[in-house]
Amino acid sequence: MIKHIVCFKLNDSSEEQKQAAKDILMSMNGNVPQIRSIEVGTDFLCSPRSYDVILQVTLDDRAALDAYQQDPYHCDVVKTYMHKNAASSVALDYNL
Repeated sequence: MIKHIVCFKLNDSSEEQKQAAKDILMSMNGNVPQIRSIEVGTDFLCSPRSYDVILQVTLDDRAALDAYQQDPYHCDVVKTYMHKNAASSVALDYNL
């Protein structure tokens, strides 16, 4: 199993924009077949070093991660939205 984590710092970190990002990320559930589990959270502390939104996805293996990265829904809908609305992001992928 692989855990794929991405933290996003949004251009607009209002509660409305954090919720919109959470909703679009959660929309992968059921639309991206490689995903075994998904969690999305929004930051409430709002410290200078905080990121606004976190995505955590569990996938079966490296092949599933590679397929996830090329999935049409993930690329065309989710990545397009997040790239437009995120100032920066950091990612981590690791084996469970």
